[in-house]
Amino acid sequence: MTGRTIDAGELRRRTQQLLAEHPPATTERTAFLTARFDAGLAWVHYPEGLGGLGAPRSLQAVVDTELEEAGAPDNDPRRIGIGLGMAAPTILGFGTDEQKRRFLRPLWVGEEVWCQLFSEPGAGSDLAALGTRAVRDGDSWVVDGQKVWTSSAHTARWGILIARTDPDLPKHRGITYFICDMTDPGVEVRPLRQLTGEAEFNEVFLTGVRVPDSRRLGEVGDGWKVAQTTLMNERVSIGGMRIPREGGMIGPVAKAWRERPELRTHDLHQRLLSLWVEAEVARLTGERLRQQLVAGQPGPEGSGMKLGFARLNQEISGLEVELLGEEGLLYDDWTMRRPDLVDFTGREAGYRYLRAKGNSIEGGTSEVLLNIVAERVLGLPPEPRTDKDVAWKDLNR
Repeated sequence: MTGRTIDAGELRRRTQQLLAEHPPATTERTAFLTARFDAGLAWVHYPEGLGGLGAPRSLQAVVDTELEEAGAPDNDPRRIGIGLGMAAPTILGFGTDEQKRRFLRPLWVGEEVWCQLFSEPGAGSDLAALGTRAVRDGDSWVVDGQKVWTSSAHTARWGILIARTDPDLPKHRGITYFICDMTDPGVEVRPLRQLTGEAEFNEVFLTGVRVPDSRRLGEVGDGWKVAQTTLMNERVSIGGMRIPREGGMIGPVAKAWRERPELRTHDLHQRLLSLWVEAEVARLTGERLRQQLVAGQPGPEGSGMKLGFARLNQEISGLEVELLGEEGLLYDDWTMRRPDLVDFTGREAGYRYLRAKGNSIEGGTSEVLLNIVAERVLGLPPEPRTDKDVAWKDLNR
């Protein structure tokens, strides 16, 4: 660093230098992405040496635009979304210097895929009730338990894991946060077949898995606080993605309406207009939320965005099936596939309709998010909680 302020002009200069030294047309994809990270142009607001330059977050668009116009490769963000949207900000906020150096670059480049080992069969909406145990054994922790609804576990190298380390404390206080190597002995990944016929999700069994204490994030017992960073970033990444006008689920419906006039009815027209407006409002609200993130960390507003995302996707996909009639029920691939990512817009209407049902569950159920918005955004009185001060071991489960 030269000590001068990083502004838009400086970022353009650095981006052009990257393109000159590593022409996208002749540079291997991973080599280009690695060079971009090392140049501080991955996350410009991250510290120098960790993919950034300590620049304002709002200036990331300057770099992205220059690289897109030059035909530079991206890091396939949908495939590595859990790493980018959840693991990276958590590691940045709570990781040691060694952990940041070890994990952030391969995470951003896409060399290592991440998954999230949070939910359990008996602890989904009430995540703090989790029962997976981690017991200290010298310089390691021995982990036993079961996780569920784990996206990308079948392709992931690393998992962000929360486990109970002190059952004598109330449920929110006896949790610790770890990084789990998904290739370690004792980690078993089993597919969960969904309504779509695919197995995008998994259940993960942890049996005597040894996790070195060097892969602990944050202090022992502070896992709930660390997990809040992950969860808030997760909801922003799900509900606040940057999309163009008529991007996302509303795009295919509007396209079908324009191109196939024989499908149109007055009732569906009114509903399409209403949902189109709501989708545009949600898109612009997402832009505002991202602008707010420039000044700090994501807050409970992300929960509101995720709520709207889930409801809109379900209503829009339902309208699309009605618009297409019998054709909307067709679904040409009911095989037991293990997809790397969810494709909401590149598949049939029937797939979108079925897959959207999960939007109100994943990333926090809509019921839980309503409570968060009510209490932390609107300032309404919280629901009575009788178990907050009860030791986890004494809870009825």
